[in-house]
Amino acid sequence: MSTHQIVALGDGGASSGGPARLGRIRALARGRGVLIAAATVVALVVVAAMCAPLIAPYDPNAVDPTAVFQGSSAVHWLGTDEAGRDILSRLLYGARPSLLAPAVVAVTAGLAGTVLAVSAAWIGGWYDRLVSGLLGVVFGFPGLVLAVVGAAVFGAGLHIAVVTLSVAFLPYIARVVRSAALRERQLPYISALHLLGMSGWRICLRHLAPNLLPLVLVQVTTSFGYALLDVAAFSFIGLGAQPPTAEWGLMVAGGASGILAGRPEQSLYAGLVIVVFVIACNLLGGLSPRLLGHQR
Repeated sequence: MSTHQIVALGDGGASSGGPARLGRIRALARGRGVLIAAATVVALVVVAAMCAPLIAPYDPNAVDPTAVFQGSSAVHWLGTDEAGRDILSRLLYGARPSLLAPAVVAVTAGLAGTVLAVSAAWIGGWYDRLVSGLLGVVFGFPGLVLAVVGAAVFGAGLHIAVVTLSVAFLPYIARVVRSAALRERQLPYISALHLLGMSGWRICLRHLAPNLLPLVLVQVTTSFGYALLDVAAFSFIGLGAQPPTAEWGLMVAGGASGILAGRPEQSLYAGLVIVVFVIACNLLGGLSPRLLGHQR
């Protein structure tokens, strides 16, 4: 075979694999771009919430009867609500309870769910059956229903929503982590650690739980977005944050009168912020493990 034939064959092999490789590179680049965009949205909203007293143009509860239902202008960039309050300022201040409450829900459910899942997978037997049964019972009740029941028993308030939603979100995280913990427990390194004389709790704390951490973070990130929706819905029906508190779900509900008056800005902007932020959280939770898998 001549040198030219060998070169031709080499070029043909490279060209046949080139499109597929290029497609994978493009898909990975798009995934990273979407992930960066989602992370940027989340970071900007969190920073805006933290810096609300510095960047908000007005007091969120300052009432101005002469500026009711004004549209966007140089004075009020996003307009005013039914009491003449600046919508932009209320969005910025409203980010604090709107983000803090679901963050507490997601972190609490993540910690409690991980402890229950790892302990059930490790101990097994009657304890595993008991934990699985309890998780199945709680899983059968929607989070918002539990929150409404809690409000009926203990009264309305954002703290009631946080407690009840933490319980409601616990099985969503615990069931996934338990399945992963059961698979992880069968791996050879667990048996090797046993042979080295390491106790069960040390294996779970120093090896099993850290290996499950990426999965837990994905579940917590995704749950955070859904918890934000539930907290906003809880405030929307009047059982969460109470007026005149600036909170996104409460702002959507408060803007109903503006919609009838042809001024939907308050409900529109608050609802848009909720939707964009929840989508960004879901993208972070969904794309992160895939990109980590590509890097391996």
